[in-house]
Amino acid sequence: MNKVVQSAEEAVARIPDGASIMMGGFGLCGIPEHLIKALHQRGTKNLTIISNNAGVDEFGAGMLLKARQVRKVIGTYVGENKEFERQALAREIEVELVPQGTFSERIRAAGAGIGGFFTPTGYGTIIAEGKETREIDGKQYVLEMPLSADFALVKAWKGDTTGNLVYRKTARNFNPVMATAAKVTMAEVEHLVEPGELEPDAVITPGIFVKHIIQGPAYEKRIEKRTLRRG
Repeated sequence: MNKVVQSAEEAVARIPDGASIMMGGFGLCGIPEHLIKALHQRGTKNLTIISNNAGVDEFGAGMLLKARQVRKVIGTYVGENKEFERQALAREIEVELVPQGTFSERIRAAGAGIGGFFTPTGYGTIIAEGKETREIDGKQYVLEMPLSADFALVKAWKGDTTGNLVYRKTARNFNPVMATAAKVTMAEVEHLVEPGELEPDAVITPGIFVKHIIQGPAYEKRIEKRTLRRG
């Protein structure tokens, strides 16, 4: 089955106002930059963004925040985005901060069909407020629920026309778990190939999880903070 969509604009046209969207990436590494840009240009609004962070002010999910297209962010930290920080402190946007390991495991649980899990992370803090707790082998745990979304926008290094994906190094980050945890997963890749051209053992996300795939025309791959050594 050929899952190729000709452009990011055509892909995100399927996303309605008010949708919940997972966005892969860590900082700006491995983000689906073309799909995010197309979503920004389309003006889709009242979105719930589930992402490790919200990019920077002018790039990644930060573009959506600046344009006031986002209603809520579920993530692990504010990061380098001053506008995100401003909106959060002014209570202009709803923010749910989740410990990073818990964030990843909640997404993985949704993809694996797990109804919840107990973790010691957050016990005795505001993270545990309103949640079930339990003592297991003398240690206190907090019940965390799975985290899913209407759509997942992920970025891979290579993919074939049936949706099989291969990630490259650190850009792998949250993309594989997010690809399994949404009703509809859209992937963008740097290199799009025909079925059979990917080494089977290298495939991380099987095509069964991917609904649509595009090839990005070019990638900026920005760096949040560039640190140079003197001399």
